[in-house]
Amino acid sequence: MASSPNPHPNAHPLAGAYSNAFQIAAQLDARAARTLPEVTATVQHYAMLLETRIKAKASGRPGPNAPTGDYRRSWTHEVSTDGLSVTAVVGTNKPQARRLEYGFVGADSLGRIYNQPPYPHVGPAVEEIRPLFIAALGDTIDDDS
Repeated sequence: MASSPNPHPNAHPLAGAYSNAFQIAAQLDARAARTLPEVTATVQHYAMLLETRIKAKASGRPGPNAPTGDYRRSWTHEVSTDGLSVTAVVGTNKPQARRLEYGFVGADSLGRIYNQPPYPHVGPAVEEIRPLFIAALGDTIDDDS
């Protein structure tokens, strides 16, 4: 593209300002289109690993006891893509999840008094999977193929 005067106050009078913004945008779009399926697969894999790790940690101390396995089975993951973003949600529909993870002290809605200790199982699982996921995602994005 033709050079226009450089607007920077310290620029040399002969220095021009060049713009290849359209070329850069096209290259970024092409790279995103190539990378999106790989990123989606990576997110899918690590969402499944996180779900599995949470289930394992929800199978007895130091996490919560799981006498029937119902709570453990309730954990699921879902991956979605929207345009150029990938989102994974790992969760459960069981109401006891928050109390098991963080504990509960005080009266519930029926007036019963609790001093329930926390049995962390989600946080520790996330902390185990996080560095692996970040490294794998970095490898996927850095891949110049």
